[in-house]
Amino acid sequence: MTVIVIDASSLARYILLEPGWERIEEFIRGNDLASLEYALVEVSNALWKHCVLYSRIDREEFERRSQALDLMRSVLFLENPFEYLSQAREIACEERITVYDALYIAQALKYGKLATSDEKQGKTAEKLGVEVTYL
Repeated sequence: MTVIVIDASSLARYILLEPGWERIEEFIRGNDLASLEYALVEVSNALWKHCVLYSRIDREEFERRSQALDLMRSVLFLENPFEYLSQAREIACEERITVYDALYIAQALKYGKLATSDEKQGKTAEKLGVEVTYL
C-alpha cells in the first residue's frame, strides 16, 4: 500500500471549497492518505478565519464544514505530530521554513510522497527527495 501525506493547505482548500477543491476530492477518494492530527486544528483555524475575520461563511456554514472536517478522520490515517517534531525542527532551521510546514515534510520523508497546495513547501520537500503532488 502506497501512502501519501496530505497537508493542511490541501485539506483547508477542500473543506473551504476553494477553487480546485473538486480535484482534491478526487485525490482523497483515490488514494490512501496520511496526515497529522494537528492538520484538523490548522483547518479548523482556517474555517474560523473565514467565519469570524473575513465573514465569508456564516456560523451555520462554519458548523457544517467543521462536521465535514471531523469526518476526514475516517478517511485519513492521522499521526501524532510529536513523532516528527525533532526532525521538523531540524528541517525548519536548515530550509528556512515554518515548523508547521516542516512537520508534513518530515512525515512525508517516512512515506516518500506529499500532496500539497503550498508551492514553497512542495519545492522544499522535492529538494529533500520527496515525490510531490500539487493540488
